[in-house]
Amino acid sequence: MNIAMVGTGYVGLVSGTCFAEMGNMVTCVDVNEEKIHNLQVGIMPIYEPGLKEMVLQNQESGRLRFTTSLADCIDSVDVVFSAVGTPPDEDGSADLRYVLEVAREFGRRIKKYTLLITKSTVPVGTGAKVRAVIQQELDKRGESVPFGVASNPEFLKEGTAIEDFMRPDRIIVGVEDEEASRLMRQLYRPFTLVSDRVQVCDIASAEMIKYASNSMLATRISFMNDIANLCELVGANVDAVRRGMGADDRIGKKFLYPGCGYGGSCFPKDVKALIRSGAELGYRMSILEAVEDVNERQKQVPFAKLKAAMPELKGKRIAVWGLAFKPGTDDMREAPSLVLIDSLLRSGCEVCAFDPVAEHEAKRRIGEDTIGYCRDMYEACVDADALVIVTDWKQFRVPSWAVLRKTMRQRLIIDGRNLYDPAEAAQEGFDYKRIG
Repeated sequence: MNIAMVGTGYVGLVSGTCFAEMGNMVTCVDVNEEKIHNLQVGIMPIYEPGLKEMVLQNQESGRLRFTTSLADCIDSVDVVFSAVGTPPDEDGSADLRYVLEVAREFGRRIKKYTLLITKSTVPVGTGAKVRAVIQQELDKRGESVPFGVASNPEFLKEGTAIEDFMRPDRIIVGVEDEEASRLMRQLYRPFTLVSDRVQVCDIASAEMIKYASNSMLATRISFMNDIANLCELVGANVDAVRRGMGADDRIGKKFLYPGCGYGGSCFPKDVKALIRSGAELGYRMSILEAVEDVNERQKQVPFAKLKAAMPELKGKRIAVWGLAFKPGTDDMREAPSLVLIDSLLRSGCEVCAFDPVAEHEAKRRIGEDTIGYCRDMYEACVDADALVIVTDWKQFRVPSWAVLRKTMRQRLIIDGRNLYDPAEAAQEGFDYKRIG
């Protein structure tokens, strides 16, 4: 099948590349000329394990190409995916300007039946707006060209996005007509040969499934962070609580890990957007308001624990392990590390940080010289008065206690991801503070 993928951000680039990997002819479109040029010469705009190699292989095979104009390929494609950004407005609602601009361009260019599939995360009702915009453009042309509109939300996890796309746990398809349903099933058949996991529904339901899924996961995280904080006050162990809860099949084990808050491009934005959608209809999403409030407060917990253990922070050297919002990515959008570092700098601390892949993104967001960037995890701890762990990269899970004892000035660890056994850390001579 011939596919156009508009938008070469995280979702568009991964999706387009994976479709090409399955033998489709894919043209990725983006108005950012520098990004397209970089992709043409093999420079990736994001870090995702395995993505660069897959992009280069499919470019070489001729199945994947990049352009700045949808007009270059619209006549030859069967479907057009819209995978452009939907950043939050100041009021928390999703900004649909790019989504609707794709619809306008689609309406200006199509000459035969073509299906426009929205892969961006959009509020319920966007599908109707997209259809109306396309029809407006056709009316301006004075032409009657058949077209279809569909919703196909993505469920990719940063760090495992390729695996998630190639072996999906479900494929949600929102359609209005049989031809759109047929094309979507044909498109995803190679991914569901073993088990048909395509779920077809109406467009509004597909749009809601995406928001509801991310909001539920965010709710579990904030709930466990609330429980962890209460565990500290009553003397309970949140690890024991988590295991006991997770043994109940009705609850399950996933997303029950307390920490220093969620971040990234999805959960914060989608929770805000769903709250705003309810408000626009006169309905208050009280649970999600609490989820958001708990998460913002939780991001401040590592600094609060550090301050309690070391009241005078001015002039102290603090090591930070992890800058990305989660392991396996260089994404720092809404990252807890940004909240921590801001508090440390305001308190007069010297910050030395290490992250395996997010250093370049940190320099863009924090500054080249605002903090120290280190070559490895132990260099960050040289003469450190405390170590704060923010991202649970695997290489942080089994540290050399001997090296830490030798390099750190004071043996204080604030663990925002509960990586270590408190008894072991204490036996190794460290004052170890964790969540819950």
